Amino acid sequence: MSAKPKLAYLISQYPAVSHTFILREIVELRRLGFTIRPASINPPDRPADQLTAVEREEAQTTWCVKGQGAGGALSALLGTLSAQPKGLGRGFVAALRLGGLDPRKILKNLAYFAEAVMLGRWMQGEQLHHLHVHFATPAAMVGLLAKTIFNIGFSFTVHGPDEFYDAPGYRLTEKLEAADFVICISHYARSQIMKLSPVAHWGKYEICRLGVDPGRFAPKPAKPAAETFELLCVGRLTPAKGQHILLDALGLLIAAGRKVHLTFVGNGPDRASLESQTRRLGLSNSVNFAGAVNQDRILDFYGKADAFVLPSFAEGLPVVLMEAMAMEVPCVTTHITGVPELIQHGVNGCLTAPSDVEGLAKAIEDLMDHPEASRQIAQSGRAKVLADYNLSQSVERLAGVFARRLPSTN
Repeated sequence: MSAKPKLAYLISQYPAVSHTFILREIVELRRLGFTIRPASINPPDRPADQLTAVEREEAQTTWCVKGQGAGGALSALLGTLSAQPKGLGRGFVAALRLGGLDPRKILKNLAYFAEAVMLGRWMQGEQLHHLHVHFATPAAMVGLLAKTIFNIGFSFTVHGPDEFYDAPGYRLTEKLEAADFVICISHYARSQIMKLSPVAHWGKYEICRLGVDPGRFAPKPAKPAAETFELLCVGRLTPAKGQHILLDALGLLIAAGRKVHLTFVGNGPDRASLESQTRRLGLSNSVNFAGAVNQDRILDFYGKADAFVLPSFAEGLPVVLMEAMAMEVPCVTTHITGVPELIQHGVNGCLTAPSDVEGLAKAIEDLMDHPEASRQIAQSGRAKVLADYNLSQSVERLAGVFARRLPSTN
């Protein structure tokens, strides 16, 4: 039997709380016999003593670009100048061209160029000939330049939606043209890159859904009905997540005499303004900011929730929705981007219009007032995950793409 493909995985920051789904994907690919060598632009997002055991093990074996320092960059540049001067020149010209006439973008691209040189030299030393990048953002620019310099294989996973909103700024078209193939996490994601590409390129766009382990994210035993309805929102505290709308909806529910409590799990730039709004609305006794939580603790939060709420303005396709659905926690979220591919309103979740405070409050209230319907929605949510977003099945699909598109030995 021929060996499975061997490839490098590049992530902007790994391990990281918000990138746990990538860790699961890598672990599952290895279980299927692939050799995956992770590389990260930045070091882990937490000190080693705050990582889970699996994350610590990954951190120890992940090659970090920023960890090489100025000396590493100089050594890689000189080594490449000696061994592959034409490739180095191609990469330098490409970095300048992709910066356009914007001096700040040119400087950024020259930094990506240096990172690409270090990455390519590391790959040569590890005898890795294909690079896969998660996200079509700056890490994919490093990958594009590495391909230009070293003529390696290059692919990436496109999540959206940021790069769709500013495709020229992210140089998304150039990344799509350079890629040997592209993994799309949803039909929505594929539609957006099709819009940017000639039809001749559409055949290299593959749909591979993300997924969760339904064995780990399993339903908890039914808990007795409590006086207070527990809401949970998991995600970075950022403008795109629409969490201020959730606080407004919570205020409406409490003003109407409903006993509701909300827990935010996650950190981010909006935390201070969310805390300020909580105080301004008089909700301090009804809202808990739990901060960022490792995967070894997140199950407890899902287990205590009566409903999961994610009032996002912009998303790719959130894994946290899959986690909640797998645990039979009914979900309320917004009718945006690829989310309707996961959730069908009234069947396996509830969809509201983004920014609709009253609609969000009404959806939560409906779950509170109709427990039997809520239970059926929750059960249907898990069934949807089992059918279409099961981690092992999703990664087997991805493995099939890698096996088909990459040489069996590198």
